[in-house]
Amino acid sequence: MAEAFQPVKFSPLSGLASPAGGIALVDRAYIGKINVRGNADNAEFQAGIKRCLHLELPLVPNTTSSNAQHILFWSGPNEWLLHCPEDTQAEVESTLRQEVSGLHAAVTDVTDYYAVIRLSGAKAREVLAKGTPLDVHPKIFTRGECAQTCFAHASILLHCVDDSPIFDLQVRWSFAEYLWQYLLDAAREYAS
Repeated sequence: MAEAFQPVKFSPLSGLASPAGGIALVDRAYIGKINVRGNADNAEFQAGIKRCLHLELPLVPNTTSSNAQHILFWSGPNEWLLHCPEDTQAEVESTLRQEVSGLHAAVTDVTDYYAVIRLSGAKAREVLAKGTPLDVHPKIFTRGECAQTCFAHASILLHCVDDSPIFDLQVRWSFAEYLWQYLLDAAREYAS
C-alpha cells in the first residue's frame, strides 16, 4: 500500500546564513496572513472584526492592535493586514467572512504572498537606517507602530515589535532572499 502524500512546507529563507555578533535575523515562517478590507466607519464591520478576533480595529494610521493570537496592522483607511497562528488562517478567514457577510468588505488569505523577517539586536535601528528612508529613531518609530515603506528596492511593512529593539519586516516572497542578504550585509560592520 502506497504511503499518503505529506506536503512539506518550505520557506524562501530556509538555509540562509545568519549574521554574527549582536544582530539577529530570524525567518518567521508560516505565519497566517489575511488581508481585510471594509468601511472603517461602519460600526457593524468593526463589531464583526471584534467578535471574530477579540481585537479593536486599529483606526489610527500606522498603528496595530494585538492579543496573544492575532495582530492587526493598519494598512490604509479601509485596509488591514492580520497575522494569525500557523495553519489557522483558513478557519479565521472563514469566520471573518461570516462576520462581515452582507457588508461591503473583502477577506483574502495572503499567507503565501509574504515572508516575515525578524531583525533584532542593539544596532537593529542602524541596520534599518541603511536601507529605508523611514525615520526609525526610537523617539519617532516605537513599539506597536507599523509603516509601509521601502527597504533598498523592496516594498515592506515594517513593524516595531519592541523597543529593545525588535522589528518585523514583511516582504513579498519573491524579494525575501534579496532582503535577507541586504540585511546580512548591512549588519556586517556590527558583527564584532
